[in-house]
Amino acid sequence: MNLPNSITMSRVACVPLLIWILSPAFPWTGGHGAVGLRGGEQEVIASVVFILASITDGLDGYLARKRNQITTMGMLLDPLADKLMVSAAFIILVAYNPSVVPPWIAVLVIGREFLVSGLRSIAATEGFTIQASEIGKLKTVIQIVSVVAAILAHRWDYWLWFPSWGGGFVIGVRFIAITAIYWMVIVSIISAIDYFVGFWKKIDHASDTRRKRRSFVLNRKAKQAPPSENPSRIS
Repeated sequence: MNLPNSITMSRVACVPLLIWILSPAFPWTGGHGAVGLRGGEQEVIASVVFILASITDGLDGYLARKRNQITTMGMLLDPLADKLMVSAAFIILVAYNPSVVPPWIAVLVIGREFLVSGLRSIAATEGFTIQASEIGKLKTVIQIVSVVAAILAHRWDYWLWFPSWGGGFVIGVRFIAITAIYWMVIVSIISAIDYFVGFWKKIDHASDTRRKRRSFVLNRKAKQAPPSENPSRIS
């Protein structure tokens, strides 16, 4: 197994790790606003794991292209790892922080991921690809921010930095989480529509090309066919 595929597999391994960290079985858990030994370690560790896993999403593809190590296994594992990580994150967040991530958002996000995967699979069978758009890349960034903020908002409503400096600087963690979640929903819907429009244009173009090719072949065969000969009469 080459380096890019190993990095992809590490992202797959992060899925059960993230679920375990955000579960009651994790040893460093505590109530909302807890301080001391159990004052946020669970949320911070889970956030770090998710951020590192998200970084590997771009790193494995970059190394595969740079080292010329693009393999069939990597092409299969990379989107699978992405879907597993996103699905696991939102499913566990529905139970972990339902006030920020209600169930319908998880259903919409996961449904969008599988819709795009289905369109890409159909496109591959038709002989063309659907490249990731700028909207899709923006969705990925907002998705990372929303998941991390939703995890942290389980413990903190806000952070107060530098309280000695004129009252301090307040960062509304919960506000950021809710805002990012709903922005992600909007961008996810726009991105799904963008993928579908791009898919429809290419599939329509491919169908039109096949029809023209078939018509050309049939016309050519008709021109090359020998003329029918009438049998001579015997008097």
